[in-house]
Amino acid sequence: MEHTPAAAWLAEATSAAQHQGSGYLLRVVLIVMMVGCVLTAWLLLRGYKRKDD
Repeated sequence: MEHTPAAAWLAEATSAAQHQGSGYLLRVVLIVMMVGCVLTAWLLLRGYKRKDD
């Protein structure tokens, strides 16, 4: 296994990001927002659950 220096890895990542544009970043932001909304809704609705004996 060949070790790649961090500077070379960062340069490759920057080069790839320039070719892809902002589509990848937007996709990640939207997915994180949706997961956050679902998690927030679950936490809030969990507090309203009542145990009827």
